[in-house]
Amino acid sequence: TPSIYNDVNFSGKLKKKLGREGQELFIVLVGTHVSALPEESLSLNASVDAVAQGEFDVTVRELADALGTGRELGQELESVAGLWLRNGDEVRHTGERVPLADVDQLPFVSSVYKRFLDPHHYFNPNALFPMVTITTSRGCPHRCFFCVYPQTMMGHRLRNRSVDNVVDELEYIIANFPELKAIFFEDDTFPANKKRCIAICEEMIRRKIKISWTANARVDLDQETMRVMKKAGCRCLCVGFESGNQQLLDTMKKGITLEQSRTFMEAARKTGILIHGCFMVGLPGETQETMQETLDLAISLQPDAIQMYPVMVYPGTAAYAWYKQKNLITSKDFSQWLTPSGLHNTVIQGENLSAEELVRFCDQARKKFYLRPGYILYKFVQMLRHPTEIRRTLKSVRTFAKYLFFGSDVQKESAIQDS
Repeated sequence: TPSIYNDVNFSGKLKKKLGREGQELFIVLVGTHVSALPEESLSLNASVDAVAQGEFDVTVRELADALGTGRELGQELESVAGLWLRNGDEVRHTGERVPLADVDQLPFVSSVYKRFLDPHHYFNPNALFPMVTITTSRGCPHRCFFCVYPQTMMGHRLRNRSVDNVVDELEYIIANFPELKAIFFEDDTFPANKKRCIAICEEMIRRKIKISWTANARVDLDQETMRVMKKAGCRCLCVGFESGNQQLLDTMKKGITLEQSRTFMEAARKTGILIHGCFMVGLPGETQETMQETLDLAISLQPDAIQMYPVMVYPGTAAYAWYKQKNLITSKDFSQWLTPSGLHNTVIQGENLSAEELVRFCDQARKKFYLRPGYILYKFVQMLRHPTEIRRTLKSVRTFAKYLFFGSDVQKESAIQDS
């Protein structure tokens, strides 16, 4: 969403720079934002020829095949499902693209690192450095009202790569990137199918794959599954606790309870898996009191690290629709969705709270969590016991210290209001 204006403007500049050859380019946009707002995205710049809505792998391949015929826009392109096509001033939809059922058909995404990307240029504080990111499934069966990928691209039907296919890619990664220290499984919920999760872990153990890994999970994960994950190399899980107020959790359709969060953290400590906790404020019905409940929960759970931001509302999500209907989105300029340094910006206000109050609370909450003497001592002990944590911790400190001590570089509320 934040890059949409740069994306379409670059398209126009590219065609102009290439001159006559540029006029032969066919530019198609993909991703969550254009999937949610295909017609609006096409209207931003006439240089953009199409939007591939939703999952675009097969759509773009079929589009390339159709363009390869050398014919003008016509019947060949109309037969490619999943496109929004520009033809002069007219925009036509070629129909819905059925999501790919057999995701084993997809190539290993890690091969892209080998050809185009340097893993040393990418840092995630939840994983050892350097690392690569892959996904082993598509879709998410849960209905969190803020989550953008299931609502705009991948859908809610879970489609899993086979166990052998996943572990084959892990072997490829280890063979081709000997310098790597970790893998990040960026599935919406890696252990959504617990039997499959255990099967992947057992196959990793059987093949003697020894590498640290991190994944996204939910608080309904049981201790026995976590034990197997730990044995297979799981070092950290990123988990959405979201709020310390049960009513707000229910409103956002998170499908968890506060008691589950506490039980989950106890199980994680027993198995030795680190937890990165995700929290948000500014939810429907949020007050100063419920925000304090969220901070209290974060401190009482004692995860290894937290992130706390006002809720991000992306086009195509139920959250965006709700805040827009309530007139609580403070800017129509999508470039404002990020701060000048690329962090989450705050483009919403609460029913009872201003955007500035939400930002100020999050800044203070991070200080109260990270600057506790007990937490600082915990980190020193962790580095002494586990030297592999030293590099990650120090790099995290260098990266985030200025935001911790000086607050978010969020523009003042008055600066992002539309005139």
